[in-house]
Amino acid sequence: MSEENSHIPPAPAPAPVPPPVQPPINWEREVLEKLVFATIKEQRANRRWSIFFKVFILVVIFLAVANYFNFSILSGDAEVGRHTALIEIEGNIESEGSGSAAVVIPALNKAFADSGSVAIVLHINSPGGSPVQAGMIVDEVRRLRKGYPDKPLYAVVDEICASGGYYIASAADSIYVNKASVIGSIGVLMEGFGFTGTMEKLGVERRLLTAGAHKSFMDPFSPQSDKDKAHAQQMLNEIHQQFIEVVRSGRGKRLKETDETFSGLYWTGARAIDMGLADGLGSVDSVARDIVKAEDVIDYTQHEGLPERVLKKFGASVGAGAMKATVEAAKPALR
Repeated sequence: MSEENSHIPPAPAPAPVPPPVQPPINWEREVLEKLVFATIKEQRANRRWSIFFKVFILVVIFLAVANYFNFSILSGDAEVGRHTALIEIEGNIESEGSGSAAVVIPALNKAFADSGSVAIVLHINSPGGSPVQAGMIVDEVRRLRKGYPDKPLYAVVDEICASGGYYIASAADSIYVNKASVIGSIGVLMEGFGFTGTMEKLGVERRLLTAGAHKSFMDPFSPQSDKDKAHAQQMLNEIHQQFIEVVRSGRGKRLKETDETFSGLYWTGARAIDMGLADGLGSVDSVARDIVKAEDVIDYTQHEGLPERVLKKFGASVGAGAMKATVEAAKPALR
């Protein structure tokens, strides 16, 4: 070997080739475990929701049963000691709510029948409503007062006791008010709208077929004839006269009639006392304490239960409400 070749550096060694990456020996097991854990997690979530809905349904069923059987101290034959029985009438006098005959009459029967009740107080806060519902309540009040002559019934007015509300209150032995309460409106109305002029301007034709000459009575899309108007006025006058007779019968000689007494006007509680429409100032507590002499007040009002509110919340009465809005316009009202 020559001297020149002895100085040539040796060729670099080739870089080592990395071994190929091998998948884990148990990769199938790892994937299977992940799938199993995901399935278990989903099943647990479904189980929680299932338990939640089952508990919810059981609670609703329990409340419905409790409401049906009226679980309270007044249920069955349970009676309490000497007390003043209270029945609340709040809002419009109509076929639903605390002012309906279906709610008030059973409460009246319980209150009168309880041997511990010394007197009954109707706590009224109502602008009026249906003469039919008010009339049924008054008829039952009269019947119960004859059956229990030793149990007086008092009406205590809150904010307002007008029209149908006063129709009921006038059947009480005495009526107590606040000096600023609104009392009166002894009258009847039937309201609605007429769209015939608007329809003519818009070019809308009303196509209504009826069997019966007056079947379209009070139809807002048809012209109102003089005969229909006279018939409606006759109905209102008849119901108004029924209202007047109830007030006269209930108030008797205490009523100081004037030309305005049955005109439909309102008055304050203080003025109503002067007119003989009320007997004095008082509240539920003061009447129970000073008049009845039984300060313990027991509420006999039948309150709407949770199941009914839940059903209404889900719209069970939406369709009925729409139909009711259409029909109500043709009904006479004490308000």
